[in-house]
Amino acid sequence: MKTLLILRHAKSDWGNSQLADHDRSLNDRGRYDAPRMGAWLKLQNLVPELIITSTAERALTTAELVALAFDFEGELRTERKFYLAGPPAYVEVLNEVPDSYERVMVVGHNPGMEELVSVLTGVDRPLTTANVAVVELPIESWGELTIFSDGRLLHHWQPRDLPGQ
Repeated sequence: MKTLLILRHAKSDWGNSQLADHDRSLNDRGRYDAPRMGAWLKLQNLVPELIITSTAERALTTAELVALAFDFEGELRTERKFYLAGPPAYVEVLNEVPDSYERVMVVGHNPGMEELVSVLTGVDRPLTTANVAVVELPIESWGELTIFSDGRLLHHWQPRDLPGQ
């Protein structure tokens, strides 16, 4: 079994209309929610061994803040294909992950994040900003992953539902 953590980027800043979408940063709420989600994942013993994130500023910053909160010692990779991607792009990248990684996190954007949860689990769940879905996959190798994999949604957490909110 492999475990996939699917994290939508935290709340972004729409204040500067001159910035390209790819370059938008997190707003104050996003900078607050991302480390809280990371700390929660650490408490749940769900720290990944590998994080693969979209290259967009808001996704990369989310990944970095989450990783910092759980004292991440693994590898953090950026992946241009994840910017506004659908499930096939995520699966294509995940198929190349070494099998030594048991737990991997992807950080990206909607609607791709919601669609990925849906195709992997058959469960339609809204993923608002900084939400994480934890999916158990019935595979031994990341190369076996397809958009038809019969995964199981183990958890879905939102920042507003975490203790201390």
